[in-house]
Amino acid sequence: MPSNTTAPPAKKKGRRARLIVLVLVLALVAGIGYGGYWGVSTVRGSFPQTTGTIRLDRLSGEVEVKRDAYGVPQIYADTEADLFRAQGFVQAQDRFYEMDVRRHMTSGRLSEMFGDSQVDTDAFLRTLGWRQVAQQEYDKVLSAETKKNLQAYAEGVNAYLKDRDPADVSAEYAALAFSHDYEIEPWTPVDSVAWLKAMAWDLRGNMQDEIDRSLMTSRLSTAQIKELYPKYPYDLHQPIVDGTGTNGSTDGTGTNGSTDGSGTNDSDGSSSSSGGGAQNDALQGMQSQLGALSDSLDEIPALLGPNGNGIGSNSWVVSGRYTTSGKPLLANDPHLAPMLPSLWYQMGLHCRSVSATCRYDVAGYTFSGTPGVIIGHNDTIAWGLTNLGADVTDLYLEKVSDTGYLVDGRTKPFTTRDETIKIAGGGTRKITVRSTEHGPVVSDRSSELEKVGQKAPVGNAAPDRGTGYAVSLQWTALQPGKSMDAIFEINRAKNFRQFRAAAEHFEVPSQNLIYADAENIGYQAPGKIPVRAKGTGTVPAPGWDSSYGWKGYVPYDELPYEENPKRGYIVTANQAVVGAKYPHLLTEDWGYGSRSQRINDLIESKIKDGGKISPDDMRTMQIDNRSEIATLLNPLLLKIDISDPYVREAQKLLEGWDYTQEPDSAAAAYFNAVWRNVLKLAFGDKLPKELRAEGDCINVRPADPTGPVDEQNKLVRECGQRDADSAQPDGGDRWYEVVRPLLKNETSPWWKTEANRTDQATENRDQLLARAMEDARWELTAKLGKDVSTWSWGRLHQLTLENQTLGTAGPDFVKKALNRGPWNLGGGEAAVNATGWNAAGGYEVIWVPSMRMVVNVGDWDRSRWINLSGASGHAYHAHYTDQTDKWASGELLDWSFGKAAVDAATKDTLVLKP
Repeated sequence: MPSNTTAPPAKKKGRRARLIVLVLVLALVAGIGYGGYWGVSTVRGSFPQTTGTIRLDRLSGEVEVKRDAYGVPQIYADTEADLFRAQGFVQAQDRFYEMDVRRHMTSGRLSEMFGDSQVDTDAFLRTLGWRQVAQQEYDKVLSAETKKNLQAYAEGVNAYLKDRDPADVSAEYAALAFSHDYEIEPWTPVDSVAWLKAMAWDLRGNMQDEIDRSLMTSRLSTAQIKELYPKYPYDLHQPIVDGTGTNGSTDGTGTNGSTDGSGTNDSDGSSSSSGGGAQNDALQGMQSQLGALSDSLDEIPALLGPNGNGIGSNSWVVSGRYTTSGKPLLANDPHLAPMLPSLWYQMGLHCRSVSATCRYDVAGYTFSGTPGVIIGHNDTIAWGLTNLGADVTDLYLEKVSDTGYLVDGRTKPFTTRDETIKIAGGGTRKITVRSTEHGPVVSDRSSELEKVGQKAPVGNAAPDRGTGYAVSLQWTALQPGKSMDAIFEINRAKNFRQFRAAAEHFEVPSQNLIYADAENIGYQAPGKIPVRAKGTGTVPAPGWDSSYGWKGYVPYDELPYEENPKRGYIVTANQAVVGAKYPHLLTEDWGYGSRSQRINDLIESKIKDGGKISPDDMRTMQIDNRSEIATLLNPLLLKIDISDPYVREAQKLLEGWDYTQEPDSAAAAYFNAVWRNVLKLAFGDKLPKELRAEGDCINVRPADPTGPVDEQNKLVRECGQRDADSAQPDGGDRWYEVVRPLLKNETSPWWKTEANRTDQATENRDQLLARAMEDARWELTAKLGKDVSTWSWGRLHQLTLENQTLGTAGPDFVKKALNRGPWNLGGGEAAVNATGWNAAGGYEVIWVPSMRMVVNVGDWDRSRWINLSGASGHAYHAHYTDQTDKWASGELLDWSFGKAAVDAATKDTLVLKP
């Protein structure tokens, strides 16, 4: 995250002085907690005015902004332009600093705010060119009506900024002002469009899997890699849509004759996915370079949130014939990195009189900086989103020389552009962005990747080595699209036909869209999804062979959809969208369906024998904590004969455990520690070094395990033994599916480990499980203490909300001033209540249900919702994190929509006048 880094000696003194002043400013901020007058003055000066009257430029009529007890605004206007102007004004009141940081990120200008620590990130973002694509969308692709809405929104933001000093906008600007001169620029429509590119990046699909599989070739066989990326378990986990999902067809015929959904005629996909011996030779010689690319990619999700397997979302809709209300119920909880403030901003947008000239009556979750509602409902329909996971990115190995790159034996010149990165406090860095016909050369941004090809062995079929290889990125989001049009069209849709027509423009990111109106439920998979002439997109393709290029996109009318399926409900949780006979290749890297199948099972258990589902049943399903891997692994752990009484004491925690992961559960704490150590032991040191986590130091057993508690809690920790030399998988339900078949093969090579100073080698499953149980016992003794009765999952599994800029680095005092937490959470990896953690890094919560909603279709005022943090982005404001406690305990808040209900819930009313 943005932070100060070590400066050259000549600059250290000045930097240290600025940092001291920054801390003093934030000390004033924190002074609110102690009643400090200057702290109150500094911070409250940027708090929004929520009552009375404000004159606003460009308004054509009076607008009301009604806020409830949680500061959630409902806006009432007579024209669409005024509605979006007011939306821009109100979001800027609460969240402008967040909006400003986002637009600097999407345009590769973070260095202008945070200094030279962000230059490399900016260079990578400039290479991707999000801002340029957003500008092209606005100039050439988006409808005139969408442009008017974007312009009105920008006018509202700028009306808020007018005549305000930065420190009056947000306290963080007061801190930045002491580091350098910073001026807030006017908001533009393109600033809003560009944020959709950032979200598309966060939800881009399998790029990291492409790199990881390539890196694995240096150490693992093809068969081993297939074991680590197993096929989707259709026999266990049903896909979203029955049959092929295209026009109700169930014949499974495909345009390429494929009947396995792989998009290739090869029986195992090995030929077309590997690209042949020349490509494999190049891949094997590029391990360090691809590893460096992986590191570069990690820097961007550090700003937006983790990306990869296991991160997804839940949504489901149940037909009225199975609900207590007799009308559909719709639930949604997208899983994203925890952010402060939350990614989402709740609000309602209401035309006082809905007509042909003012068509919006909608409420839900919005993005600060973007007009319209992303997820929610209008007065007729409701909708939700989860990530489809389509493979919309491909990496290409490019054969490069001083004059260009090779395609089919001919050298083509690069397309180039120069970029200048300005740095806060002075100075610039100039870069040249090179692009091939596939896309930008992302390898140019790494010193390691500049060496691509110098070490790469190539087969006889590969081009001459020359100056080597580079890596380019082809991605659907780098082409101008109409996703912003789709947002407004969905907001106005009144039936499933209109909803589907709007979804056709929802090109990136490719999402699962669920739908409900008073009589119907539905599903649509939208998005630009490439059709590959050759290959499956699972590893980088040879750019020098044009037969590996894209030959178009899956036609929209052939993308999966459903309307009123016979089963009476639709569940999307990042599982496979369609069955194995679907004719197009959407991806080979689906989520593996643990969450989705659990939701399916919960719904089936409620509706069997004529049962009905209530809104509270939907809420209870959202916070279901059951561990699916525990249902397989726990019975085996209980059969292990443990002779060590100290370890046996921990094993007893698993007896009678119901597999739920409540915050106060000692069994959940111990099981998850065992699971982490199983992954570490079985797979860690077998992975290539480029995929290895640094890991913990090992816990060395005390000489006397029955000694005093104080001595037990002072376990000697040694690095350089097992963990420093081993990797750990990240967890996620892919690893459930990797381990599931291995549990039946007690002598699989994956169960074999080498001896170290404190443990003997393991030769089979039960020996490794026993060792994992021992390691987990000592790990938790170090973390939670000797007495197992005091252990709890929540003490290990904690959430801290960090301010997304100044709260992520720097002095502890700064973090304390801006960050909040920790909260002890239940749930876990691949549970429906997906409070995710990464086995490679520990048990800290790193992705969460970023919001939750249950929509009571047709009886809108009985709908309920919750946000991760609160409406405000201002530290120490009453609405900074006022929803988090309720979110953590699984509660939902009343969601008023109708005028009478909104009026009854209103605490503050602000009138905006021309």
